[in-house]
Amino acid sequence: MNEQILKINKVDICTESFGNPKDPALLLIMGAMSSLDWWDEDFCLRLADSGRFVIRYDHRDLGRSVIYEPGTSNYTITDLADDAVGVLDAYSIEQAHIVGMSLGGLIGQILALRYPERVNTLTLIASSVFGTVMEKLPPMDQSILDYHAKSASMDWSNREAAIAYLADGWKTLAGSKPYEQERMYKLAKKEADRAKQLPSRFNHAMLAGGDEYFDRMGEISVPVLIIHGTEDPALPYEHGLALAKAIPHAELVTLDGSGHELHSEDWDEIIDSVIKLSSRKN
Repeated sequence: MNEQILKINKVDICTESFGNPKDPALLLIMGAMSSLDWWDEDFCLRLADSGRFVIRYDHRDLGRSVIYEPGTSNYTITDLADDAVGVLDAYSIEQAHIVGMSLGGLIGQILALRYPERVNTLTLIASSVFGTVMEKLPPMDQSILDYHAKSASMDWSNREAAIAYLADGWKTLAGSKPYEQERMYKLAKKEADRAKQLPSRFNHAMLAGGDEYFDRMGEISVPVLIIHGTEDPALPYEHGLALAKAIPHAELVTLDGSGHELHSEDWDEIIDSVIKLSSRKN
């Protein structure tokens, strides 16, 4: 592992890499309000052991990257896509295999349109279509919104309460596979210990921009893999199906019983699918 805080687009972005820099690069882009910690270290190491140079990083307002005052909007989703390319530039990587989860998948779609020459393949996990069709798809389960509404009254200086909040938030995203409480609390502790300012994460709720890339998924020409759980309460399975329809050449891998999560029971299938896709010649 090799953690670095890099100056990218005039802001600090915290990154961490695994494996041999001479291997094909694989950039992991996490979802909204989620630091790099939620790409499990063991998950990253397994990808690296499969012959990939793996990079994960903190979005703005998360972890050790730049943070802003809670309740403010200082960047767009296009800026976050530019940050991803900035990470590749900082590592002197010309092309990479992109793996995005949730919001990270939307960012990945923008990357494939905005910087097609930088993207080798695109994997979209628990994500949706970046476009107007998203408004017609089943909404996020109300229980998730209700859970996060409680954060306004939280005492973020109470470390144990903050850790419980971060970990239990993933319980609201789970499918019917056993909730991995011990693993979630372990990752939540890592995030709480690394974060400069946990409440800044909610600035992601005001994220906008990227309108010029709406409904252009049919223009994505690189190989695409869509991975989606059948019991996703945040972006229901219909979002994965809509993605597969919007990107005609995409492959769809269905995770039965999985929610909006990277459940360890699914790691073998996810990792094997990503390695298989990133071994393909364009």
